[in-house]
Amino acid sequence: MNLTHEERQALINLANEARKLAYVPYSNYPVGAALRTKSGRSYTGVNVENAAYPQTMCAERVAIFKAVSDGETEFDVIAVVTKNGGSPCGGCRQVLAEFGLDTIVLLANGNGKLVKESTVSELLPEAFTPKHLAADK
Repeated sequence: MNLTHEERQALINLANEARKLAYVPYSNYPVGAALRTKSGRSYTGVNVENAAYPQTMCAERVAIFKAVSDGETEFDVIAVVTKNGGSPCGGCRQVLAEFGLDTIVLLANGNGKLVKESTVSELLPEAFTPKHLAADK
């Protein structure tokens, strides 16, 4: 899939805008995500922290779960914005792998500048995917 500069920047801007709504009273590290599905719909997510730290949810998973709850399971691209262009955690990489290793991942900083572009496959080599659960025939 070829993304134009304008498409990249629009998703980064959407994620950066969503980032303002992050609930991060403990880490003060707001993350915003913007996911575009193959049908062309976009979903945003923010990280939501919790005093019981393991219950915190990442922005990437929030966006993915919102899309899935609307029946969308095929994704083109996700933009993730942090203040310094941080990369998705292992859990988010695994959830992204569930829905496609070819999904493009755009990492940007809080100024809206693209820091890195890759695919889920590049972020999670040798990923465990649904095909590993398929029964041998």
